[in-house]
Amino acid sequence: MTARAALLKPLATFIALISAQIQATQLTPDQINAKEKGIELYNQHKDPEQELRIAAQAGDKEAQYYLAEDLRRTSRYMTAEAYSWYTAAAEQGDLYAMRRLSSMEDDLCIAMGNCPKGKKSAEDWHQQLLSTATPLAESGNNEAMYLLYKATDEIEWLEKSAATGNAHAQFWLALRYTEGKKFFLFPWERHEAIDDLFRKSAEGGDPKGISEHYGSLLKEKKIEPARYWLKKGAETGYTVPFFEYAYFLSDPNNPLNLPVDLVASYGLMSLLLELDGGGDMLPLAKDELPRIAAQMTPEQIKQAEAFAKEWKATHPPLSYFPEKLGF
Repeated sequence: MTARAALLKPLATFIALISAQIQATQLTPDQINAKEKGIELYNQHKDPEQELRIAAQAGDKEAQYYLAEDLRRTSRYMTAEAYSWYTAAAEQGDLYAMRRLSSMEDDLCIAMGNCPKGKKSAEDWHQQLLSTATPLAESGNNEAMYLLYKATDEIEWLEKSAATGNAHAQFWLALRYTEGKKFFLFPWERHEAIDDLFRKSAEGGDPKGISEHYGSLLKEKKIEPARYWLKKGAETGYTVPFFEYAYFLSDPNNPLNLPVDLVASYGLMSLLLELDGGGDMLPLAKDELPRIAAQMTPEQIKQAEAFAKEWKATHPPLSYFPEKLGF
């Protein structure tokens, strides 16, 4: 290989990676709707298999990844079908699928002695993840930076991702600093860095970052901004601030001094009844709704039902926002 060819090879590899991403599978409107609904159900701990399978079979790599995640989580170990969908997504360049395939040694199938066999080993997938994500990260792709952190546990990649505006990376970097990662000369410097990262994550729209930033403001008794960010969190559909906001609207002694609005409180709380696929929100809502209803007239309850319908039509769906690379 000539020196010129050696220099051009990394560039050719990078161009091929970008081209592969641009040539993404084109889904029909029905397939797009199925994919979006499937991811919504997945995030609500409901059964998304039927919807995700439609888009996965059409070749969409993100749907293939989520379908594989659902199959693996349902069985609690890496099944042969889950493995095949991870592989299909990874072969299209999906970094999350590569990461999952590279961490097979942590799967329950190892203890069970029935891990699926593929053409590539976990180490092969790890190396492919590194070789795929690194040029993307070096070109400024902050999601690739985040995946490199997940693959290597090198906090520098997480810091780079956060520094370039990845709101979820900012959330996770704040958590890592909370756990004692990185040296700070003075304790107050660590505290300031954590608060700043949660604030940036919230401003970037990350639901979990919003929730943490709100919590910090409430702890510091900064009532006005805390009130603002709690409502913002509820408006993302994230169940934690959503429930708290709904609850506070029926509590005259709430710490944010929010005015009581039983119609809004009941309406929002009733939407949580939809989360019947798992998680802790359904029993909480069932406990709270009778208490709120006892303070309302039949007319107010009708108004609350209309409020809930309008909210659902104009806001994102409720979500637990499980980590895309979860357990």
